[in-house]
Amino acid sequence: MSAPTVDIHTHIVPHDFPAYAGTSPVPSWPQMAECAQCNHRNVMIDGKLFRTVSHECWDVQQRLHHMEKTGIGRQVLSPMPELLSYWMPAQDALVLCRHINETMAEMVAQAPERFVALGCVPLQDPDLAARELERLMKMGAFRGVEIGTNIDDVVIGDPRFEPFFAAAEELGASIFVHPLRAVGMNRLIGPPGLIQLVAFPGENALAAASLITGGVLERHPRLRIAFSHGAGGFALTLPRLAAGWEQLALGHRRSPWEQARSLFYDTLVYDGPTLEHLISTFGATQLCIGSDHPFVIQDTRPVQRLDQIDVDDDTRHLLLSGNAMRFLGESPPDAVHSHH
Repeated sequence: MSAPTVDIHTHIVPHDFPAYAGTSPVPSWPQMAECAQCNHRNVMIDGKLFRTVSHECWDVQQRLHHMEKTGIGRQVLSPMPELLSYWMPAQDALVLCRHINETMAEMVAQAPERFVALGCVPLQDPDLAARELERLMKMGAFRGVEIGTNIDDVVIGDPRFEPFFAAAEELGASIFVHPLRAVGMNRLIGPPGLIQLVAFPGENALAAASLITGGVLERHPRLRIAFSHGAGGFALTLPRLAAGWEQLALGHRRSPWEQARSLFYDTLVYDGPTLEHLISTFGATQLCIGSDHPFVIQDTRPVQRLDQIDVDDDTRHLLLSGNAMRFLGESPPDAVHSHH
């Protein structure tokens, strides 16, 4: 019996948000509004519509139904990235994070064999985030946290986040990195949806590179970090970074290749040849299924996507479940050896 297929990239939005109780004059506090569309609700931020979301965001039965249709055995739940709220005062963000984490814990409790969660912490205060992570890791529902590629415009490789990464390594917490308020949005021409399509890949590449150039992976080699959207443009950036590594006088550290191959990546690239390139760049042991369920941009056939590429049964098993289990800390790290 093969292990159930794991999707490491799915998002939740709570059915409701608590009323804002903080002190900030401009809280950017999310609110839910009714929506004319059946089973949908409007997420409002600063009084403006941010996104219309369906009941699959909070309704476990709806998610299970979708999983049956798409051949997914387990989903890793994480917050809709905009809810990470790094631009709020840290104490306000903590209140919101706890509400979202509570929502996810309740969802996992309804079907613990089908769901596991990555929570959220107020990374604008790295010490507070480390303490909150510690609290989360004591709750059975959580394997770690989702974080943004930048925290209110500061990239994750910045040394100020050291207390958080040290805590995550110590606690054995998995970290899922997702683009947020991407760089380069002023360079987009066309409709608003281009942020996800065109700006996210560059944002992901910058964040992944920062973990290497900022020394985070060097200092914390046991961290388990996965990048969404196949880390965007990072697979094409990596050979350039490696080519100039000696000139950067960072040569005493593990090579960028080696460090990049210690990260995990989801398969959410919508294209067989691109997926093959990720596998050859990062290794068959580092890719996990990711769909972006339940948002409009999701890959509705993440498992069938593997049929477009030529992989043997062992590799297919790794991509469907083995790598995800290692990312989540549910199987021993030496259960598989890299082929490089």
